[in-house]
Amino acid sequence: MSTSFTTPVLQAAKKVFVRRLSPDHSQQIRRGVQFAFLLLNAAIGLQFILWVRYFETQGGTRYVARPAGVDGWLPIAGLMNLRYFFLMHHIPAVHPSAMVLIATFLLISLVVKKAFCSWLCPVGTVSEYLWKVGRRVFGRSVVVPRWLDLPLRSLKYILLGFFIFIVFTMSADALGDFIASPFGIVADVKMLNFFRYIGTLGIVVVVSLMALSVVIQNFWCRFLCPYGALMGIVSALSPVKIRRDAEACVDCGKCAKACPAHLSVDKLIQIRSVECTGCMECVAVCSTQSALQLALPPRTSQGTGARWRGRVLRPQMVAGILVLIFVGLVGAARLTGHWQTNIPRDVYMELVPNADGIDH
Repeated sequence: MSTSFTTPVLQAAKKVFVRRLSPDHSQQIRRGVQFAFLLLNAAIGLQFILWVRYFETQGGTRYVARPAGVDGWLPIAGLMNLRYFFLMHHIPAVHPSAMVLIATFLLISLVVKKAFCSWLCPVGTVSEYLWKVGRRVFGRSVVVPRWLDLPLRSLKYILLGFFIFIVFTMSADALGDFIASPFGIVADVKMLNFFRYIGTLGIVVVVSLMALSVVIQNFWCRFLCPYGALMGIVSALSPVKIRRDAEACVDCGKCAKACPAHLSVDKLIQIRSVECTGCMECVAVCSTQSALQLALPPRTSQGTGARWRGRVLRPQMVAGILVLIFVGLVGAARLTGHWQTNIPRDVYMELVPNADGIDH
């Protein structure tokens, strides 16, 4: 005689896969914005070189106006000017566009996550395509183990803390004196000369960073960029986040595999991490209708999945927001006379050729 035992088993209802109704164009739109900003920076760089050459040759070449946008490559000057503005309530006359641009990028981070890094930053764009080339050549990227990844990621915050400590321990008078000093005036020229006359050590460092970026996703951005660290901290306050509808999600895990920041997108309802750049790579690979979106907070929650219908940010909207904020703040600065550095030509004629010999 045999006895059989039956144990009640609860079976979860099988999720129904609903294929996305329309193709995703987020990466094509993002690449368009990336390359437009890359070309803009290339044009600014060329114009700046021509401007510098005019003074280096003592007027022997054609004069072109100094492109104020080059101040975007002076984030420390921007941070100093921003600090000075909050202390003295007026914008410094030297490198005012540095302050305008850092404020623009901070506002972008507050509104649409750390989109500056993945949509606008030229260094971020180059870094992204370096690891994509590496993956195409080697078939994969090197994944830094978690025990090493966490301390390495802290380096950019340590660097940021160092710069913030220096800037925020300076008095208003000290900031004003530094900004208006010969060193402050030609900080942009000194930056250019570093790359024009780069030494052996500099070449080794740059080549090493590029080589590491080929085999490790976004090496510079992930581990060393203090600018990105600042944008990430501000982005934590953004209401816009990658949000997953657990009811619609079929748990395929493709989103997590696609995430350049190695975030567990497939396990979370919303991505709060400061490492998220709003690149929408995870959204692009999701083939399930409404399972994953870049969106504002949901008005209501139903079951285990958050519903955000009507509050989704399409890639066209993200691109539009970036352009609106950038053009709006830069345009306002131009109209109010807070964009160009108005230094007499004879001052530049003396300082620019001797920029490397000027120390603060």
